[in-house]
Amino acid sequence: MIALPIVGVSAADLTLRSAELSPDQAISRKIGTADARVSLTAPNIPIHQLPDGSTYAPVRGHEKVDGPMVRDTPQELDPSQLPTGTQVLKDSRGYSMVRTKHGLLHTNLHEVDTRSPLVAGMFTLDRGRMPQNAGEVAATTTFLKDSGFYVGSTVTPRGANTSYKIVGAYELPSELGKTEILAPPGTLIAPLDRTLKAAGGYGVTPDDSYLVKVGGAGFTWNMVKAANAKSLLVVSRVVHIDPPADADVPLFQQEPKEQYQQGGGSASEVAILATVVGLAMLEICLLAGPAFAVGARRSRRQLGLVGANGGDRRHIRSIVLSGGLVIGAASAVIGTVIGVGLTIALRPVLEGQLGVRFGGLDFRPLELAGIALLAVVTGLLSAIVPAVTASRQTVLASLTGRRGVRRTNRVLPVVGLIAVAAGAAIVLYGTTSRTSSTVVAGGSAIAELGFVALTPALVGLFGRLGRWLPLSPRLSLRDAVRNRGRTAPAVAAVLAAVAGTVAVATYEHSRDVQMRHEYVADLPHGTGMLEAREAGAHKEIPALRQALSKELPLAVRADVDRLFFGMPSCESSSRTPGCGYITIIKPKEQRCPLHESPDGDASFTDEQAQELRRDWRCKQGRFAPEPVVVADEKLLNVLAVTDPGSVSALKQGRPVAFDKRQVKDGRITLRTILAKQEAEALPAVGEDPPGEDKVLPVHLAPESVQSWGLQLILPPATAKAAGLSFVPTGSYFTLDGKATSEQRQRIAGEIDRTGVEAAVRIEEGYEGNDSLALLALTVFAGLVTIGAAGIATGLAQADAEADLKTLAAVGAAPRVRRTLSGFQCGVVALMGVVLGTAAGILPAVGLRLVERRELEALREHSVAKGYRTVEEALVYVPISVPWETLAGLLVVVPVGAALLAALVTRSSGALARRAAG
Repeated sequence: MIALPIVGVSAADLTLRSAELSPDQAISRKIGTADARVSLTAPNIPIHQLPDGSTYAPVRGHEKVDGPMVRDTPQELDPSQLPTGTQVLKDSRGYSMVRTKHGLLHTNLHEVDTRSPLVAGMFTLDRGRMPQNAGEVAATTTFLKDSGFYVGSTVTPRGANTSYKIVGAYELPSELGKTEILAPPGTLIAPLDRTLKAAGGYGVTPDDSYLVKVGGAGFTWNMVKAANAKSLLVVSRVVHIDPPADADVPLFQQEPKEQYQQGGGSASEVAILATVVGLAMLEICLLAGPAFAVGARRSRRQLGLVGANGGDRRHIRSIVLSGGLVIGAASAVIGTVIGVGLTIALRPVLEGQLGVRFGGLDFRPLELAGIALLAVVTGLLSAIVPAVTASRQTVLASLTGRRGVRRTNRVLPVVGLIAVAAGAAIVLYGTTSRTSSTVVAGGSAIAELGFVALTPALVGLFGRLGRWLPLSPRLSLRDAVRNRGRTAPAVAAVLAAVAGTVAVATYEHSRDVQMRHEYVADLPHGTGMLEAREAGAHKEIPALRQALSKELPLAVRADVDRLFFGMPSCESSSRTPGCGYITIIKPKEQRCPLHESPDGDASFTDEQAQELRRDWRCKQGRFAPEPVVVADEKLLNVLAVTDPGSVSALKQGRPVAFDKRQVKDGRITLRTILAKQEAEALPAVGEDPPGEDKVLPVHLAPESVQSWGLQLILPPATAKAAGLSFVPTGSYFTLDGKATSEQRQRIAGEIDRTGVEAAVRIEEGYEGNDSLALLALTVFAGLVTIGAAGIATGLAQADAEADLKTLAAVGAAPRVRRTLSGFQCGVVALMGVVLGTAAGILPAVGLRLVERRELEALREHSVAKGYRTVEEALVYVPISVPWETLAGLLVVVPVGAALLAALVTRSSGALARRAAG
């Protein structure tokens, strides 16, 4: 019981420490044996960088830069920018989709000369060999696993007219989960880029960097600053291992260092962690304490003999405490050894889960010793109460087996009641403080400790229910109440476990109810959509539409097309040279003034901005993948649009618009805009880009119609007559019934076989995802409950052995022993679950009240600024009890504990002479 958490903590310590690489190991996995990795930034713009090279900023800041901060086209490194005699190796990376046995896989492309000694340490060859010739690649083991390929297979990037043979498998030591293929320089990325562009698609833009070897003392910080002046970003080995002082970093003189620091562990996180560790130790002590009491009770005759031979209470306490100390020390040794052994044995599994190979097993003796000391202290604390109890037994009572009568401690319940009240007050205060979550957690912990202190008194109150129970449960309940010294710790242990479970379950269930209430559907319930997620998928959409009708139980299918300008592979809003985009031009008087002003909200007073946000011209619309589509009246049927005028208009070949801000005098303006080859400045705020207008008469749907993000539906004949080009993009559909998992998998397989980026989604309403977490919490609480109740039952049987022998001697049925044992276990479990449920509600309520206060403050701000009306900004933060989880805890767990105890208890014991007295 004590060793088990030590196993976990020691294993976690060794795992996390081993996964932390030394600076030299970390940099070697990034740049091999090179002195630095150099990358080109914006041309002719000096920069300042962080010492680790993770980010940079232009000298004098971004606001002083007139040109772009990125290069439009890849550019080679000029060797004259580096010290004379520098060895340089180009390292290119890209990204593409690769055809696999299952469909398409997002894959990183990598080109570097693996024969160079500069890359040593960047790759770990698993099998085969590294690529050396054109047409050869190596692949990461993750890519082979996900793609279904193996060494010797051929692989083809999507759009490529060349296949590559996989000649080896390798790992990236710090990125084990990365899907990547590696090729010699110039044999993969550049040919694929040319092929894709020749087919009218988008190419692959390489991300080039350079591994450099300068010799001597390496690429020093002064050399890094000199390279920064030439627009070069550097990741240096010697700087990474021995970073400069903050005063020597120009970036920190220009901008505050805190801007580039990642958030570390805050004081609130440390406080919460300390609270969790403290409650975990309390749980262990509460579970282990009764176990020590069982041992002390069984050794009471030996302890009585110590007293009979001159030993006093100090000796008795020392003996029992020494037992706790020995058990704690043994648990420390056993737990640490097992934890370390499991880490060593499961090292490959742990590395796979963390996604990084260990640099080596990093043993920290002081940390492991501290963890072991925790076990010793826990064992000692667990033995304190049994030691005190045993020392108070008289010698005569210990030798004869009599327990005597102990008066109940009257101070402990008062302390517990004060702690509960103080904890509840702190929780309520936390709902109004800035560090609300931390305060609520601390108050909840204090209240839980108060409940633990109140447990003996609360157990006594349960005894009053015995008069209404049958014989066996009444005897079990009264025995538990009469012997609170062994019952209370077990009940408290159950209380602590159940309280945590109920708190998390109540909080998560309440959030789930809130999210269900706030859920906004993308489509009418039961409606689905087939959508292409890439511009080049239009050729495969007709086949996917047929597969959709074949595999799913469709009631109505409405095919939709998208507009394009330029080539069919151009996206609807493309600004790529050779392409263009089509946009709806709003009449200027119907545009939102907040969006048309160069300074935005700053151009208006707070009252004016608040009023404008409520203006119909400034209302926010919904999103759709393609707001302008080409379709017929079937689409209105699928989207549950029943407006007769809209349906009639589409049948007659008249477009239907849904946003009145875009329509003036019954007409809408579509502008086609061609992207230019040269860089083009964006139009000023309030101005429209130049282009050719298409003015079309439209039917404006009533405002009550829900368009689901669509702005304009064009009949095919009208789009053709207007000179607009369109290609298939997907379908909307309704189902006749419900799609099964098998049907969904089949349509997903059809999409994979086509090799395009497309997806089918069906609107099925809100789907909660907390059932598995709640089940896990319930199972955990159930196991702790059964364990604690089992310990209490074992102690009860040790106490009642003489009575059980008497019952057997006078002819009691064999099942009496089983019945009593089962009810004793069930009574302890039930008391702990009931008290834990009451204690667990408090923190959940506190956290929900904190969220309610924060949302109400946000609501007041939204209403004051005009972002929402009072009706729209109503706060809904429910506190909902997960009755199913509580039913499992209150009914199933105690009944299961009782049945399990009854099953494992022997129905008869050996007859023996009852002790005198």
